[in-house]
Amino acid sequence: MSGPFNRVLISNRGEVAVRVIRALHELDIEAVAVYSTIDEDSLHVRLADRAVCIGPAPAAESYLRIPSIIAAANTTGCQAVHPGWGFLAENPAFAEACAENDLVFIGPSPEVLARMGDKASAREEMRSAGVPLVPGAPPLEGADPAQTAEELGYPVLLKATAGGGGRGMRLVEAPDQLERAFATATAEAEASFGDGRLYLEKAIVPARHVEIQALGDSHGGVLTLGERECSIQRRHQKLIEESPSLALTPALREEMEETVEQAVRSIGYTNAGTFEFILGPDGSFYFIELNARLQVEHPVSELVTGIDLVHEQLHIAAGEPLEQTGRAPRRGHAIEVRINAEDPSRGFLPTPGKITRFRPPLGPGVRVDTHVVEDAVIPPQYDSLLAKVVAWAPDRDRALARCLRALNEFEVVGIPTTIAAAAQVIRSEGFARGNYSTSYLDEVASSLPALAKTTA
Repeated sequence: MSGPFNRVLISNRGEVAVRVIRALHELDIEAVAVYSTIDEDSLHVRLADRAVCIGPAPAAESYLRIPSIIAAANTTGCQAVHPGWGFLAENPAFAEACAENDLVFIGPSPEVLARMGDKASAREEMRSAGVPLVPGAPPLEGADPAQTAEELGYPVLLKATAGGGGRGMRLVEAPDQLERAFATATAEAEASFGDGRLYLEKAIVPARHVEIQALGDSHGGVLTLGERECSIQRRHQKLIEESPSLALTPALREEMEETVEQAVRSIGYTNAGTFEFILGPDGSFYFIELNARLQVEHPVSELVTGIDLVHEQLHIAAGEPLEQTGRAPRRGHAIEVRINAEDPSRGFLPTPGKITRFRPPLGPGVRVDTHVVEDAVIPPQYDSLLAKVVAWAPDRDRALARCLRALNEFEVVGIPTTIAAAAQVIRSEGFARGNYSTSYLDEVASSLPALAKTTA
């Protein structure tokens, strides 16, 4: 099958670069990789048809350098750029630079990225689209956060206006915690995003984190692919995702998907995007943010719908209409576990180093997305994600059993990982019943050996 482009550059590394390269090759499209000096021998470089070194190991000097990536795309004759996730994936200046150099940015327009990348403006966009919002306040510049918090009522969440991935976010449960939380969240936001502005939201407790995957084309077509339950998190970063969510009734699912479809049309969104929501115990849902890119957990939606999201991204970017709109048909149950180079017993401390043995699981209904090979060195400069184990079965019980079988088969030697911790979470009573919230890991940590903190 031939694709909509002849040659595409992937402006990313690791697992997402491998994922995109494989999709490009399936569509008979040449893949151009970029890499930092420390990634010269990485799998995404080996799989690509061409590869260009764009700088030294620090991301600021390589994967975040827009001129270097644009130059790599131009010198190799690429027609388009796929940003993956992280790095420059949601950077409007990068999307604009692509357009200025006659390169198709495989994602939404620079204008949409700019509007939705700022969480405060995104809230107003969603308000105008009729999307339910968590009660909150605009950026706190010049405002008294203590007064705002009192008006909202504790507990509250401090959140970075330009934030993501849990950075610049703090839960504040009482007035005496506010001053310190404000200072640390501001500093973290400034360091992570170059923007220390914060805003406040009412904390919904207990809450579940449920997101809706959507596709929008340039012809007005919208397709929603159902939900992903993402409540198993540490430090506001997801570890386990599944679809469908046991918390959603058919009526609530349709209400959420209809809301997302209206929002996609209202803001003129094109390509793949994920609308993230907090789900309260009473079934009320509230918009958190729009991830204007491919998501780490996208395989969950692919397995329950049979739709390849990267293929769809490429066709949409080329101006083609969606083949189907409305609600994507779904079947069975899928669960994804992120395997990170981290030590759960030490607060999920990153554990870079050399992997001396790497044997991912195989067998029916199991998919493993990874960029790791045996003897690979996991550098400290980048994200700790090693692999994603995704299991599908006709129902949840069989999907969980299949996922556990896969985790038991997975061998990683040389560095600590989250494999054992993930298996223990899946076996835990609350998770098995589907009765969990975003605080679940904290609640069960003391009862799960792999999560019990050491004194080292």
